[in-house]
Amino acid sequence: MENEKKKRKRLTSFQIIILGFIGVIFLGALILTLPISSHDGVFTPFNQALFTSTSAVCVTGLVVQDTATYWSGFGQAIILLLIQIGGLGVVTMAASFVLLSGKRLSLSQRTTMRSAISAPMVGGIVRLTKFVIRGAIVIELIGATLLIPVFYRGFGLKGVWMSFFHSVSAFCNAGFDLMGKPDNKFASLTAYADNPIVNIVIMLLIIIGGISFMTWKDFTTYRFRFKRYTLQTKVILVTTAILILIPAIFFFFRDYAQLPIGERITGSLFQSVTTRTAGFNTEDLTQLSTISKAIFVILMLIGGSPGSTAGGMKTTTIAVLFANGIASFRRKEDPELFGRRVNSEAVKTAATILTMYLTLCFAGAAIISLVEDLSFGACIFETASAVGTVGLTLGITPQLGVVSQIILMTLMFLGRVGGLTIIYATLSGSNKKLSKLPQEGITVG
Repeated sequence: MENEKKKRKRLTSFQIIILGFIGVIFLGALILTLPISSHDGVFTPFNQALFTSTSAVCVTGLVVQDTATYWSGFGQAIILLLIQIGGLGVVTMAASFVLLSGKRLSLSQRTTMRSAISAPMVGGIVRLTKFVIRGAIVIELIGATLLIPVFYRGFGLKGVWMSFFHSVSAFCNAGFDLMGKPDNKFASLTAYADNPIVNIVIMLLIIIGGISFMTWKDFTTYRFRFKRYTLQTKVILVTTAILILIPAIFFFFRDYAQLPIGERITGSLFQSVTTRTAGFNTEDLTQLSTISKAIFVILMLIGGSPGSTAGGMKTTTIAVLFANGIASFRRKEDPELFGRRVNSEAVKTAATILTMYLTLCFAGAAIISLVEDLSFGACIFETASAVGTVGLTLGITPQLGVVSQIILMTLMFLGRVGGLTIIYATLSGSNKKLSKLPQEGITVG
């Protein structure tokens, strides 16, 4: 009897992931409220500190205070640490400390790690975690090294710190920046719109961080032998390429036509890459056309890939739904991708995720629009940015009230840990029924 009670009380891997994120968010918020964290040495209101901590851990980038001018060096370091923990995952970071201490991980801990990084199986999870941690450190160091010459030229020794900050922020798809000035806050990377090094390095960091750790594994194992990759890696790479190139071509001809050709190319590609999850911008987003803003909302909702530093619905979700649509048009029983059949469970999960994200995005926008008396279009841009953990904004986030901030924080959290993770954590246990209800047809479409 006691054993049964213990089993019931044992937390599932999904519950551990959620509690881990919540714990880090609140701890980060408490530290950011302290005077040592602010530039002026004053206490920061808890709601602002909590919003910043949530945005950092959920690698979003939406802020109510300009990171460069409001927070002290200590505060910026705390934000960077929160970004790193959130990007690689709370469980992954905790496991890495356990491994460094020389201790062995239990089976339940390995199971939690598997859920945290979307690994296909528990076997080899420790090696995979070590691979992810080492890979992340190496990539972030390379990115910082490439950025140092540019930022050192503009900021001196401070430029070294800025290089590391932006490298980690880009790799973790966070979108936090240190470019703001007292007379030009929330500037992001607009001052480097014509700098090819900054544009290319930041784009590569965003892409590498957002394509899934399992994709890294496939690439290091098989190099450029595409046919040897797993189905998931193939889907991620092809879908990512399509989602970068097609919007970039549109932006090139529609919104950036007035720019010099070099800046036009990099600007189009940069915005196409960063819009899906990273949150940096090199051009003024308020000047975009209405159709471009709509495309931004779609890209932000899609996000990156599963088992990566990115948020959003994920590239695989869209690919599965697209394949299912094609199968329906061709009157095929099962959707197919790269010569493989996609199981019905994946299709149901993808449809559920799409429904959840659209509901959260539109419901959140509607409430904020009513509370703040703002246009629905501007609000849906912010909510899509929050639930997609992107961080792009049309400039209304710093002016929002506490109620609207809570809504955005909730969306950022759900977008990072995943809506299904919340459901599985809440409804854990044996809910399967052996009996089935009678079936009856219904017309759709």
